[in-house]
Amino acid sequence: MIVTSWRDYNSTAYLDEYTEIFKMGSNSTSNAETDCNATNVTFQNSLYATTYILIFIPGLLANSAALWVLCRFISKKNKAIIFMINLSVADLAHVLSLPLRIYYYISHHWPFPKALCLLCFYLKYLNMYASICFLTCISLQRCFFLLQPFRARDWKRRYDVGISAAIWIIVGTACLPFPLLRSTYSSNNNQSCFADLGYKKMNTVALVGMITVAELAGFVFPVVIIAWCTWKTTISLRQPPMAFQGISERQKALRMVFMCAAVFFICFTPYHINFIFYTMVKETIISSCPIVQSTLYFHPFCLCLASLCCLLDPILYYFMASEFRDQLSRHGNSVTRSRLMSRESGSSMIS
Repeated sequence: MIVTSWRDYNSTAYLDEYTEIFKMGSNSTSNAETDCNATNVTFQNSLYATTYILIFIPGLLANSAALWVLCRFISKKNKAIIFMINLSVADLAHVLSLPLRIYYYISHHWPFPKALCLLCFYLKYLNMYASICFLTCISLQRCFFLLQPFRARDWKRRYDVGISAAIWIIVGTACLPFPLLRSTYSSNNNQSCFADLGYKKMNTVALVGMITVAELAGFVFPVVIIAWCTWKTTISLRQPPMAFQGISERQKALRMVFMCAAVFFICFTPYHINFIFYTMVKETIISSCPIVQSTLYFHPFCLCLASLCCLLDPILYYFMASEFRDQLSRHGNSVTRSRLMSRESGSSMIS
């Protein structure tokens, strides 16, 4: 395990979250890491704590406001509204767990129940893969409605509700191995969390199978779908408009698909590409020192980028839905007017 490799180098170094999942079956350090142990990633705890602090307050406010506006004020006929609501719920669940992560990465101490540690761990990956699925659904639906406008008119809201429920069930079940493969025994003490928890042994075949499924279902298929939607939507701008469509409708669809693609590639592509190399380093398939050192060094940054989706998704809603912008502006103006009126009434009472 990496935690053994780094304990001699720095007693306060902890494993990153990705190691917590996929390094299940061994308590020894790989030869590649031993030969390349000059890589210093002891900064990762400070990086995680700083990133989560920067994400927490803006992410909490933005996703709470987004969920409130999406549920109360946006027309239910708005395309992809159900997927946006579910995406906001996924982000908010992860954001609410960040204070506990911040506490642990700063104090290196876990005074809470271990079940809570596993829950926070579970929510991180539930958020990631639920976000990937809902971003893919938004892109695919927008592109489909653009190419098939007559079918868009007959599309029922309950279809989106059913798709969203299926995503939560499938993703929620698929992410269960993340906490279930954790052992409640800690090799150091009973007040540790995340990297210092024990691991349940797992054979290589099962490990490779999990990695393959995670890469294909969680990254390869979605990236192909989003790339295809972006391409088809771009091509549609060069064609004459169909019935019930205008050039503005196509531009709006293209903007939505592009925004989904941007969030996906910024947050999740580095994570999954690095994961391939990271796994090969763990299994000693790669022994080249520069690759090993680069993989271990960039790994914490990829994890932080994955959590950045909690900040980027509310920006997505703002630019995708004109109703969303209108409601924010309307309520912002009403708050400003109420404050001005209260000040005026207060000054008149004093005078």
